[in-house]
Amino acid sequence: MVSASPLEIRTIKVSQKGQISIPTDIRRILKIKEGDNLVMIVKGHKIILEKSNNIALLLDGEFRDVRTLTESALKKIWVNKHDEKWNKYDKKIK
Repeated sequence: MVSASPLEIRTIKVSQKGQISIPTDIRRILKIKEGDNLVMIVKGHKIILEKSNNIALLLDGEFRDVRTLTESALKKIWVNKHDEKWNKYDKKIK
């Protein structure tokens, strides 16, 4: 997982549509560009946003217990009509 510094804290607002904006300086530090895919993981009361190409590193850390899930178990918790990436992946493995 890429670390911008020991700890970066920002307060952001959720829009009326439920959207959030990642501050420009954070996007620059983490090299997040328009069109990049992020993975959102919710565990307890935490929300983690991670670049999809960094997800393996994230799963080795705080979320290592998630690695034990099988594809079918992931499908049960991940599949939703709004997740284009999973839908494409799911079609490939069938």
